[in-house]
Amino acid sequence: MTLDTKPIFDILADEESGIDWNRLLTKILAAFDCSTGSIHTLDKDSQLLHVKAYQGIPELLLPKMTIIPIGKGMAGVAAERKRPVQICNLQTDESGVARPSAKETKVEGSIVVPLMLNGQLHGTLGIAKPVPYEFTAEEEETLMEIGESISRKIVS
Repeated sequence: MTLDTKPIFDILADEESGIDWNRLLTKILAAFDCSTGSIHTLDKDSQLLHVKAYQGIPELLLPKMTIIPIGKGMAGVAAERKRPVQICNLQTDESGVARPSAKETKVEGSIVVPLMLNGQLHGTLGIAKPVPYEFTAEEEETLMEIGESISRKIVS
């Protein structure tokens, strides 16, 4: 699979404007053929992750994913470890990393990467497919590069 990430990096390279979080997430989901995703940024003072954009998340889960503590759920664990966390099939996973309510998303193959720049955490990016799927090393690396570009935009 060849990823078309140019539209993503074009959005992030635009120095004239801030981030249109929903447009950015839409482009990321399209590039990785995913149906569901979210972007959270880290509040440095509270050390909590705050949602900036989401797609495909059931309404009943929104209260649980609007603000996420570091170490809780896939996003919180990716933030805590400062490295990607993925689950091939969220519906059958028993690792304890994903919260039980995450099964309500009806997604299976999912990954969350931390938004990192110069060793500093700035948030998380999570995407998922409605089928069992293991993201490749190339896809994981590309998502980390996207995360670094998002982080540059956050700190600028």
